[in-house]
Amino acid sequence: MREPVLTFTEQGIFCPAGGFHIDPWRPVDRALITHGHADHARPGHRRYLATEAATPVIRHRLGEISIDTIRYGETRRIGGATVSFHPAGHIPGSAQVRVEVGGEVWVVSGDYKVAPDGLSEPFEPLRCHAFVSECTFGLPVFKWDDEARVRVALNDWWAANAAQGRASILGAYSLGKAQRLLAMLDAGTGPILTHGAVENTNEVLRAQGYALPGTLRVTPDLDPKAHPGALVVAPPSALGTPWARRFGPASTGFASGWMRLRGVRRRRAADRGFVISDHADWDGLQQAIEATGAEKIFVTHGYTDIFARWLTSRGFDAQVVPTEFGSDEDDSAEEAA
Repeated sequence: MREPVLTFTEQGIFCPAGGFHIDPWRPVDRALITHGHADHARPGHRRYLATEAATPVIRHRLGEISIDTIRYGETRRIGGATVSFHPAGHIPGSAQVRVEVGGEVWVVSGDYKVAPDGLSEPFEPLRCHAFVSECTFGLPVFKWDDEARVRVALNDWWAANAAQGRASILGAYSLGKAQRLLAMLDAGTGPILTHGAVENTNEVLRAQGYALPGTLRVTPDLDPKAHPGALVVAPPSALGTPWARRFGPASTGFASGWMRLRGVRRRRAADRGFVISDHADWDGLQQAIEATGAEKIFVTHGYTDIFARWLTSRGFDAQVVPTEFGSDEDDSAEEAA
């Protein structure tokens, strides 16, 4: 019996023919990285490979590492495997990894969403024999609002707060979600201020040519009174802290797919929740999987058992693969626990 194209080990997803891992969570010799979120791009590997678009952020986060780059769609031979990286639509630079061995094709999706957001490289459907899919939001309740509607709601909230003399403090993850929201803002409403963690990432992405509006970094000597009606973008961990309270009367918002669940919004103590995610919703997961033509589906991080049972009922050979993804700064199933 032929060895499978990919296996699932204690270090992570492994390709025996190529001798490499994909998004490994423990140190390995050669790591192919789908994107820069810290649960996928971890320190300690000897050699890294990532897309040209993802590499600057990975370097920024991991420091001095030995990393090689690859263009979207470029094929590369590694040992007995042929690999290529293709847009995942998750965040700028994110990729799916296509691995072919002896004519058999497996695809590791990393994290993905199928709806374009105007900032990230749009998701590219890939035909394959086996597909490794996340299912962070693998329940029917998770269906995302139209991007245009979220844009209107976000800007209306900001404008109303500004008219009442209040700041708007928006919680969003510093890589991906924050920049996506920034690109949705009407900069004519007022000044846009950013937490240092968000602005550091902005600087990296701007240098690559990603279009973001002008923002002002919040520093210790910044006077909030000099920026009335500002919208402040900060990591969720900054909400409700002395850092946030310095802006005086303010309305707080939080942007996440988990805002679809009322209980999560209450625990976040946000005045306003915006349902927007960088992961595929229920319909998006189905759309992506159907487009692969794959018969074998491996589901990871999220509602894995439920989603695998649903796929099995639809005739797929679906298996749950435990991983250590989805436990860091990005939308995590821990939010819904």
